[in-house]
Amino acid sequence: MPSEKELLNQIQTNATKLAQSVAAARFWYDQCLAQAERQNQERLSGIKQTYERTLNEAHSAFESAEHEHKRRVTESEKNYQQTMAQAKSMYEEAMGKIAPANQKIINEIGLLGASWSDSRWNTWSPTLNGSISENIRFGRLIKDGRWGNLEMPALLSIFSGMAMLFKANGAGKDIAVRTIQSIMLRLLAAIPPGKLRFTFIDPVGLGQNVAAFMHLADYDDALVTARAWTQEHHIEQRLTNLTEHMENVIQKYLRNQYQTIEDYNTQAGEVAEPYRVLAVLDFPVNFSEAAARQLVSIAQNGPRCGVHTLVMVDTGKPLPHGFNLNDLERFATVFNWEGQRFRWDDNDFRECLLELDTPPQKAIFDRVISQVGETSKESSKVEVPFARVIPSQEDWWSATTLTGLRIPLGPSGARKLQHLELGAGTAQHTLVVGKTGSGKTNLLHVLITNLALRHSPSEMELYLVDFKKGVGFKPYAVYQLPHARVIAIESEREFGLSVLQGLDTELKRRGDQFRSVAVDNLAAFREKTDQPLTRILLIVDEFQEFFVEDDTTAAQASQILDRLVRQGRAFGIHVLLGSQTLAGTYSLARSTIDQMAVRIALQCSEADSRLILGEDNPAARLLSRPGEAIYNDANGLVEGNNLFQVVRLPDDELDKYLFQIQALAQTQNYQSLHPQIIFEGNAPAEVEKNKSLTDVLSTPSWPASIRRLPIWLGDPIAIKDATTVYFRRQSGSNLLIVGQNEESALGILSTAVISLATHHAPDFAKIYIVDLSPVDAEFADSFSSLAAMLPHSVEYGRRRKLVDFVSEISTELNQRLDNDESSLGSAIYLVIFGLQRARDLRQSDDFGFSSFGIDNNESPAPNPAQQFPDILREGPELGIHTLVWCDTVNNLNRTIDRGSINEFEMRVAFQMGNEDSVNLIDTPAASRIGPYRALYYNDEEGRLEKFRPYGLPSKKWLSWVDECLKNKIATG
Repeated sequence: MPSEKELLNQIQTNATKLAQSVAAARFWYDQCLAQAERQNQERLSGIKQTYERTLNEAHSAFESAEHEHKRRVTESEKNYQQTMAQAKSMYEEAMGKIAPANQKIINEIGLLGASWSDSRWNTWSPTLNGSISENIRFGRLIKDGRWGNLEMPALLSIFSGMAMLFKANGAGKDIAVRTIQSIMLRLLAAIPPGKLRFTFIDPVGLGQNVAAFMHLADYDDALVTARAWTQEHHIEQRLTNLTEHMENVIQKYLRNQYQTIEDYNTQAGEVAEPYRVLAVLDFPVNFSEAAARQLVSIAQNGPRCGVHTLVMVDTGKPLPHGFNLNDLERFATVFNWEGQRFRWDDNDFRECLLELDTPPQKAIFDRVISQVGETSKESSKVEVPFARVIPSQEDWWSATTLTGLRIPLGPSGARKLQHLELGAGTAQHTLVVGKTGSGKTNLLHVLITNLALRHSPSEMELYLVDFKKGVGFKPYAVYQLPHARVIAIESEREFGLSVLQGLDTELKRRGDQFRSVAVDNLAAFREKTDQPLTRILLIVDEFQEFFVEDDTTAAQASQILDRLVRQGRAFGIHVLLGSQTLAGTYSLARSTIDQMAVRIALQCSEADSRLILGEDNPAARLLSRPGEAIYNDANGLVEGNNLFQVVRLPDDELDKYLFQIQALAQTQNYQSLHPQIIFEGNAPAEVEKNKSLTDVLSTPSWPASIRRLPIWLGDPIAIKDATTVYFRRQSGSNLLIVGQNEESALGILSTAVISLATHHAPDFAKIYIVDLSPVDAEFADSFSSLAAMLPHSVEYGRRRKLVDFVSEISTELNQRLDNDESSLGSAIYLVIFGLQRARDLRQSDDFGFSSFGIDNNESPAPNPAQQFPDILREGPELGIHTLVWCDTVNNLNRTIDRGSINEFEMRVAFQMGNEDSVNLIDTPAASRIGPYRALYYNDEEGRLEKFRPYGLPSKKWLSWVDECLKNKIATG
């Protein structure tokens, strides 16, 4: 181990070496640092030189670039100013052209293109015959520009364009609804009144969204459907109706002849088709898949047919299964809600600001609705003049009915006429149905008058029966239409049945004629025999009245109608039955109706449409105006439907043509082989038309003594002689009239007195007339004037004369009884008018004290109350007859007892209660008769006959009667 000294020396040695190494290192460090500084200075000097050189170069380049920049900026600014000036000039030039064009469009549209705030709306009124604007305003478009905004009305061509579809949710739905309301109001203002129809579908609003438009129905039901539709099945039905309407327009009107409904309407004139608007709010709520498909079809084909669609789609609601909204959008102009506003989904207007219109203030809204509604009452009427279908005057009565009938009824489409054709194939009989106000009566007038103008009475014979409570066939009676064999106005079932029975007899007669010459139709008979044989047309309006009761009348009518319909075709007998509804014709066999191949349906319910046309043919429910009709000669099959419009024949024109027909008959000296039979159920019978009475009066002498003396009461409710009672010299031959129809009672008794005077020479009859009517009654002097006119012994008096007359007759009665003069002596007639006021004839109970206070040697005073029953009971066998009118059964019972009432075997009952009717004539029938009707009951025969009692004779006729009676006296 080294020693300490050795270690210290070693350490010293190493320290010395370390110091030397440090000194050497410092030396070399200093050398390197100096060299580095020298090199650094050299580099810095080079860098500085390079920097200064580069900086100088850069500065020089910047100055050059800055100069170039300034030059280019100056040049660009100059070019910009020139370009902007040129652009502004072009913009101003373009605006100078656009502004007048825009203003021209606005001016052409007029008020319809103005906003609702325009003051002209305050005085607006509809134009009846104005042209329809091609464009409808629904808002305004605004496009921002550098030098000003471009603004113009937002317009759409409604009826030649596409549907309008608003896709919205939230607040956008309310805006869309209000815009649709505004559009509909503008359509009302744009289209002539009465030429627009609305169909509303509002399943969420339940009609509230269109409530203001429902006021249109107050003026004209046709302007809006009955209501706003909300339920699924109702919606589907409304869309089906519109689809069927479009099918008719395309297949019946447009075909390949007209491109659009506007083209058709230009040619159609009076029968132009109204436009229709379908407004659907909140689609697709309550829309089935089928309904949605129908909506697409309407949107696609509607504009061509005049049907335009406005739809608000709630984008938050699920679509019907399998339905794609794109199918609807393809046929619509679409407006999308973007949260704050609607955007027009159109390349030309997508970037424009669209401000949609909203409805105007209530005052303007109400003004448009009321003005259009009021004007629509008249303008919506479609009236094609009757002159359009009649032959020229030189051709009147020139047509033949040899092979059938062909009568034009009105236009079908723009240029064709629809004819009623009978006599070929199965087209032999016609069924006409139309509700009240549909124009059914007018149709019958057109048919009858046009037929009478074309055919002479020797070619055509008419039987006209009208069960309506009106005067539809009255003009034919007034002008004595020569073609009409029978005219029944406000007819009774019994009279209608007698007409059928007469035709049934004619059917059998013609059958015998045809068999005798071995032919089977009218044409062959006329050609083979060269005999004139008319065609017969029976027209029964409201024919269902035959079947209102299930009785023998209904059964017989049904049988005869069926026979006429089945067999009449061969014998030239045709039947036309008209009705407001077929719902009540339960007793008319369906097989009979099925034989009537020609059907004419005017406005009627769906149920009636299916009854008259066919179960699968409800087309008539879509008819929307009076006179619009469907003609079907294919037994109601859908393919047989032909739409047409019946021409209009006003009353004054009807009178004119009937007068000319009457004049033509006189000019040609036409004389009917049969007297015209007129039944006028809405007026009293006219005794002046009683041929039997007229013949007796015209005879120069009184008839020889007769055992049955006829008294005519009135016209029968059947085709037969007048209703007559016969006075015989046998018990019960007295006449009792009961009922509160005082005028008819007076008419019957006045005619009865004249009948008596007509059959008795003055020396062979005495008449007592007791007039108990009020002195201030309207006809109070009728009997006194009649008594003064007759040359017979007539005693006339009022109440105070009653006792004297009864006493005189009673005295005569007793003398005849004593002398048994049953076959001798003149006839005596006691007429009491107003038995209810004959207090002197009333029985009084004196309880056996009638002689109290009277000398038994004195004869009691005559008592008419006791004498009158004797006259009733004993008088008829001795030629003393009584004719009485009493107002009620109750007053009758108060005046005379039941035994005395039984002495009146001949009784006339006016309308009265059930119980009174049974008590008087053993049947409640008198409770079911109306005015101008009475029942004649013969107690002996048990016969009941309805008739029309005679009214008061006219003064002119009474003067003629007076003259006739004087002539009889003069010829002695």
